[in-house]
Amino acid sequence: MGKVLVTGAAGFIGSHLALRLLERGDRVVGLDNLNNYYDVSLKQARLARLTGYEGFSFVRMDLADRAGMEALFEQERFDGVVNLAAQAGVRYSLENPMSYVESNLVGFTHILEGCRHTGVKHLVFASSSSVYGANETMPFSVHQNVDHPLSLYAASKKANELMAHTYAHLFRLPVTGLRFFTVYGPWGRPDMALFLFTRAMLEGRPIDVFNEGRMRRDFTYVDDIVEGVIRVLDRIPAPDPAWSGRHPDPSSSSAPYRLYNIGNNQPVELMEYIAALEEALGITAVKNMLPMQPGDVPATWADVEDLTRDVGFCPKTPVREGIRRFVAWYREYHRV
Repeated sequence: MGKVLVTGAAGFIGSHLALRLLERGDRVVGLDNLNNYYDVSLKQARLARLTGYEGFSFVRMDLADRAGMEALFEQERFDGVVNLAAQAGVRYSLENPMSYVESNLVGFTHILEGCRHTGVKHLVFASSSSVYGANETMPFSVHQNVDHPLSLYAASKKANELMAHTYAHLFRLPVTGLRFFTVYGPWGRPDMALFLFTRAMLEGRPIDVFNEGRMRRDFTYVDDIVEGVIRVLDRIPAPDPAWSGRHPDPSSSSAPYRLYNIGNNQPVELMEYIAALEEALGITAVKNMLPMQPGDVPATWADVEDLTRDVGFCPKTPVREGIRRFVAWYREYHRV
């Protein structure tokens, strides 16, 4: 791809992606605002893995900085952009909705404008499985309607898909949206279940198990996610000749636009996930069984048929193996 902008480069997925792009010889500009939504030292440690590469440069900036973003795009002239920067978290969106508007709506508009005005060849952006909201038809398919989000976070991600389509239609900007399904692995986010469970169990505290443990998630290992993102980045979308306005398919368009699910396609019961963690740690968890939290959904399951067909993506890391690798990283990083 040549020169790639990775936003959210100090984040969980962004740092893994930047590393893989650098290893294959791309030049990478990493952008992050290093906000304090969670431990900044973890973000800095992720960045430290990238700074040894000659092809890497880092820009500390907020997506909402309009003048800064305009100048960055003009100066760098990126070939590709992968937008992973966003205010994450379903539960946090109940407490601080404006941060989602600033990052996920205003910030994403600045990304779209930068790509439009500087001739970026392909924009790949992170959407989320949360857009499926109240849908109950499993597995979730990109061909389904997703008009019933259950959190502002989910609504902001659906908005990103609509905004991106508009730019693909009006300005022929090639864009691909990826709906991520519960990504986990080394260097993960401290606000996610695996990190929270591991910390609590090692400290001898009980873990909070929502919906009485009756959750199912399509847990997807980060290396598999990164492989899928790179394959998508390298495949610039074209208008779908079969697309019809009489029977509109949400996943494609008469514009250069595609949507894909990117998940493991093998949902796992939360209690099974916890059992795998207990095995990896050699500790039996004390479980604090709680009701479902507002904004959460009981199950996710990705239909990845389109992604497999178009880019040959097929996740291959079993949950037990992924958790074992996370625990090994956690023990080393935290010296436990």
